[in-house]
Amino acid sequence: MTTITGDILIGGEALPGEGERSFRATDPKTGASLEPAFAFAGEADVDRAARLAWDAFDSFRETSLDLRARFLEAIADEIEALGDSLIERAAAETGLSHRRLGIERARTTFQLRLFAKVVRDGEWLDLRIDPAIPDRKPSPSLDIRLRQIGVGPVAVFGASNFPFAFSVAGGDTAAAFAAGCPVLVKGHPAHPGTGELVGRAVQAAARTCGLPAGVFALLLGGTETGAALVRHPAVRSVGFTGSRGGGLALVAIAAARPEPIPVHAEMSSINPVFILPGALASRTEEIAKGFVDSLSLDAGQYCTNPGLVYALDGPDLEAFLAHVEAALARKHAEAMLTPGIHSAFDKGVEALATNGAVQTLGRGQTGDDANSSPPAVFLTDAAAFEADERLGHEVFGASSLVVRCADVGAMLEAAERMEGQLTATLQLDDEDISIARRLLPVLERRVGRILGNGWPTGVEVGYAMVHGGPFPATADSRFTSVGTLSIRRFLRPVSYQNLPEALLPEVLRDESLPRLVDGKRV
Repeated sequence: MTTITGDILIGGEALPGEGERSFRATDPKTGASLEPAFAFAGEADVDRAARLAWDAFDSFRETSLDLRARFLEAIADEIEALGDSLIERAAAETGLSHRRLGIERARTTFQLRLFAKVVRDGEWLDLRIDPAIPDRKPSPSLDIRLRQIGVGPVAVFGASNFPFAFSVAGGDTAAAFAAGCPVLVKGHPAHPGTGELVGRAVQAAARTCGLPAGVFALLLGGTETGAALVRHPAVRSVGFTGSRGGGLALVAIAAARPEPIPVHAEMSSINPVFILPGALASRTEEIAKGFVDSLSLDAGQYCTNPGLVYALDGPDLEAFLAHVEAALARKHAEAMLTPGIHSAFDKGVEALATNGAVQTLGRGQTGDDANSSPPAVFLTDAAAFEADERLGHEVFGASSLVVRCADVGAMLEAAERMEGQLTATLQLDDEDISIARRLLPVLERRVGRILGNGWPTGVEVGYAMVHGGPFPATADSRFTSVGTLSIRRFLRPVSYQNLPEALLPEVLRDESLPRLVDGKRV
């Protein structure tokens, strides 16, 4: 087992942080502190890591596509080589089950290898060539060629709820490396030992591939560490998954720089579910069970948790609510990721429970773990929901609000008024198609992913996935943080006009790569 030392990882080394503070991880099930102590990175650490990343950038972005792909594959190999020790440490730091963490680790290594394939395929380079036409009238055209290059060093903020897939070597890091960008990770304090193990795996892969030491760094610390990263002039883009408050704070810091940079922040979503009348009548119990299972999975700690349900008032809704209450009563409280997340969940649930326009439909069973609270479902009507914007705020965890709608018009109006979301789900049967057709254009304007039946928890890593959406789901709805398109966040186009062939980038001279020539795919 790799020893966890609590050091920060910079320039291929493990070093004691120069910050004045340190902290320990907490086992959320017991509340016990875990060894060792972890060093806070100070301003000097951030500066050193960022300068090394900048020094590494030009050489890293011009590595061959095969070498960059092998680097991503080597990271996946090194993570798998950690074996059970990685899962055991992650379980101790997060309270998540070994099974869930095993699935997440497999997803993480899969996406690293998928990005290796993306790099080799070369489509992401978006190569375009407009050949010179010397005899064109009334004036000649020049030789113009285009490729995409990495934007520069990227600061990645690890997420609390995905210690592998959205953290040190998660999707943001994989996409940035694929684009040719060095990565500076601000590790999440909820799972620092897990982060160190994965960070050392990244360092080992970089050494194996002979890459510059500055291509990767892992820094731990508080909000001041993250702020220093975003302010540093060598950092050219940010990937963030977390709260709306945290994301907006980073956006403000990035915008205030002398040279502003983009912050790709995934921040807040309650993922509405629209249960249409035909489906509600024909699959009442099935939908109720699926809803409660999705809501309560891993204590509801997913950004795609179904936190809002719209359905038409009437006997079918009453039957659905009864099934929800019964299914909820069989669910037990699970430990949440951190004491802070648990406290915020309790406050959010209490705010709903004490709201005069809201009825508590049901709660699950309490549990023995520290930092655990039972799942909860509440009920209100469309008029009350529209009158109180607080009812639409995210409660991160296993909490959801069912909204009674008097008719289809009220449901459509609710869809028009909702904030930007990561997902929206239509529970529908064939007879509901006409209603769904009216909802669809509204949802296309409001969300990044529209589901037909099923449940939003679970995000497939692939070529067609969008995990993003209009504000406040993300800071920029043009991009996704999951799937191969996420590489576009960390690229920018450069055109080369009439340059001698000897000066052209290798990828623009490699005729085996996909490209547009005079507007035609070759």
